Amino acid sequence: MFRGHEQARIDDKGRLKVPNVFRSLLESKYGRELFLTSLSGEYARVYPMPVWLELEEKLGGMPSTHPARLRYLDRVNFFGQAAELDAQGRVLIPARLRETATISGDVDVLGQYNYLDVWNHDRFLTKLQRDPFTDEDAKALSEFGI
Repeated sequence: MFRGHEQARIDDKGRLKVPNVFRSLLESKYGRELFLTSLSGEYARVYPMPVWLELEEKLGGMPSTHPARLRYLDRVNFFGQAAELDAQGRVLIPARLRETATISGDVDVLGQYNYLDVWNHDRFLTKLQRDPFTDEDAKALSEFGI
């Protein structure tokens, strides 16, 4: 499970150096193949390929004309690209996604259970402020014993 956050850097060629704490789990549990995408373009989501394939299988069970499925695929494919972790633990973030998410230089990498999110630090702080954790959120989580 990916948990916590780490600061990282995207180099001049657009490659993210995956923090070691995430890299070791990524390589040992999932391998080096990845799928990078976003739903909103505000961040980059890094799926280990086995996790992404499970998600695609679930999508395949939906009717191909379902509007939510179509909107989801439009977005993840517009921003998405298959990639591979190189020997130094770097992965190329697609240019469109880097530009839209304004991620370059120093970034925040957040563990999200079975995938990683990469954020521009200031943009993530703004997100936390505009989308606070509410009592309704706490109630919803308590229904799952959390």
